[in-house]
Amino acid sequence: MKLSVRMVAVAAVLATAACAPQTSGNSSSDKDEKTGTLRVWLFQEVNNQPKEKVVDSVLAEFEKEHEGAEVTVEYIPVETRAQRIKAAFNDPKSAPDLIEYGNTDTAGYVKDGGLADVTEDFGAWDEAKDTDPTARQSVTVGGKVYGVPYFVGVRALYYRTDVFEELGLDVPKTQAELIATAKEIRAAKPELYGLAVGGAYTYGAMPFIWSHGGELATGKGGSYASAIDSAAARKGIEAYTSLFGDDNCPAAKCAAMTGNDTITAFAAGKAAMAIGGDFSHAAVEAGQVKGKYAVVPLPGLKAGSIAPAFAGGNNLGVLKSTTHRTLAVDLMKRLASKEAQGELFEAMGFLPTFSDVRQQVAAKEAFVKPFVATLAADTKFVPASPAWAQIDAGAVLPTMFQEVVSGKKDVDSASADAARKMNDAFGSVG
Repeated sequence: MKLSVRMVAVAAVLATAACAPQTSGNSSSDKDEKTGTLRVWLFQEVNNQPKEKVVDSVLAEFEKEHEGAEVTVEYIPVETRAQRIKAAFNDPKSAPDLIEYGNTDTAGYVKDGGLADVTEDFGAWDEAKDTDPTARQSVTVGGKVYGVPYFVGVRALYYRTDVFEELGLDVPKTQAELIATAKEIRAAKPELYGLAVGGAYTYGAMPFIWSHGGELATGKGGSYASAIDSAAARKGIEAYTSLFGDDNCPAAKCAAMTGNDTITAFAAGKAAMAIGGDFSHAAVEAGQVKGKYAVVPLPGLKAGSIAPAFAGGNNLGVLKSTTHRTLAVDLMKRLASKEAQGELFEAMGFLPTFSDVRQQVAAKEAFVKPFVATLAADTKFVPASPAWAQIDAGAVLPTMFQEVVSGKKDVDSASADAARKMNDAFGSVG
């Protein structure tokens, strides 16, 4: 395979990353060179060439305006990002100047001491005022900004138009109608899941918890306590887990399903509905249901309401150890600019983090509209704590759902156990 001319070899560094020491957290640099080589790490996509084309265009303009400066880009696997980036925090000499990172990683990377505080730079950036509030939250820890939002992802309800037409069904307008419709479809067509759900699909379950008024945790400023066992959260857990059974999505098959599994089932024609992201569109279009589906916002409890959705996505951040801070901040803004995000949407389908740019792309592409409506209605984010990575990696919430749907525990005891695990994680990071 021919690699991009700007792509640096990955294999050699991967071999050393696995045995890298723990991060030290004291890697700040007092140098700010205006020439030399700027190193950038971005994530490797399934089809990376369109992304490279957008990035290369930005780099060409950047190098033209900064004589004596050049940029090398390394596209790293998302799956190994944690080891790679933490190793970079610990070894400034081999670290990049600028990185792409998942927005749920922000608090952990700040705790590790790896990201530069760019609060003043963000505030002085003219385009920053149009940044989506939730996207801005994803780069903010303790009131300080540690990067810029690069793109955002959100989920909505995919449904089979042919199945709904055949059975004479209306599109669900409330969460209760959604659950009832899923079971009605399963009864009429037992070969289909009414609504494909997954016990390991945390971000598909969260809207049910949030729409009932529940929260994952309460607190701020890095100090959090679990709220997953509150009365409101338990109602949401009950609503979501009620979808696991022979009358919709059998627990034996669906308890272990992930978000990707639910979309795969829908795309393959095995489900009448699924909760999927704007980023799932290409996979569905490539499946057997092409031309036979539509997307609407996931309904909330009241008719006409939209269930709060998790606002995922990626950010760009400057490393504290950079010796090219001014250049790195400038390049960060250029890569995440309105123009570049618009081009990235055209190339990859990633939703822009700027509200006005999102409206522009929604006017061009009909499939974007329900996702934009969801973002405009209400979105939520995970606790801005470095403990979240530990909670996520430990599958605390999937374990809770799976214990309920398997019958091992009731909602009260499963959520209480999950809350204890979450609080242990929150307590371990101070």
